[in-house]
Amino acid sequence: MKIGEIVFKRYPLFLAPMEGVTDAPFRLACKRCGADMVFSEFISSDGLIRDAVKSVRKLGFNEEERPFGVQIFGNNVAPMVEAAVYAERYQPDVIDINFGCPVKKVASKGAGSGIMNDIPKMVAITDAVVKAVRTPVTVKTRLGYDSEHRDIVEIAERLQDVGIQALTIHGRLRTTKWSEPADWTLIGAVKNNPRMTIPVIGNGDVVDAASAKFFIDNYGVDALMIGRATYGNPWIFTEIHEYLENGVLLSPPTVQQRVEVAKTHLVDSLKIKDEYYAVIEMRKHWSLYFKGFPDFKQFKLRLMEVKTVSEVFGILDEIYTFYSYLL
Repeated sequence: MKIGEIVFKRYPLFLAPMEGVTDAPFRLACKRCGADMVFSEFISSDGLIRDAVKSVRKLGFNEEERPFGVQIFGNNVAPMVEAAVYAERYQPDVIDINFGCPVKKVASKGAGSGIMNDIPKMVAITDAVVKAVRTPVTVKTRLGYDSEHRDIVEIAERLQDVGIQALTIHGRLRTTKWSEPADWTLIGAVKNNPRMTIPVIGNGDVVDAASAKFFIDNYGVDALMIGRATYGNPWIFTEIHEYLENGVLLSPPTVQQRVEVAKTHLVDSLKIKDEYYAVIEMRKHWSLYFKGFPDFKQFKLRLMEVKTVSEVFGILDEIYTFYSYLL
């Protein structure tokens, strides 16, 4: 499988771009555990044009993260073109257009999946961005706007025709709730459409090695993109690769592995954030790294209160000692 000049091994695994989650430290954790490609948090085209600090900061990445994609979103041609040109200065490997975000504040403005009820505009934006940059352009989208407009087969053909080099499809509609299972039948229809020649990447409900194999075997996608199942679980990439390539189901990561990755995650955060914010922002990860550990609340409460790295490391060392004997 290729995107532009990037050559991937068979059945690559991509980390989905997720706002508030896939910052550089988290991307590095996933990359070191086997993610074949990672993406920025999604970035507002208007924010880049205004040179907003928060938006521009999201463009930064470590060379270790390559291949790396920048994902932008917006609802008008000119700002999206300007944002793509701006993003290209940072030399990402891919510029990805977000036509899939269902969040109300994005979709209600006609961006993300909110643009899926205007296919000509989707195509016009994509066409203009492709023509404006030399970097390969990809798209992430959904099956359609609602149950009456499951248009992904048509959308896929039209986006391919204007020059995108890969398409990621999330198996839900703009109106589908997360509690409802992803529908892969239309993802398979796109992949098996004889008109399609670009890679088709499937996304939605890939939660472990078994589900990954099921979706590949039954729908024939070229790659998988994994989102929420990576929370506190960067090892999912290692586990899926091992199962797809060797048929081996790995044991869950040990408490030592979890503590080591959690520490490295915090150290990487310190490289781009001051100590206070690095420690505070790590709070959302602790319960996820140690999900399912009995009596973890005693440690979580302390981790949610401390404000220095040394205090965090001290508690992580206690976690290692406590669970090494308990588990």
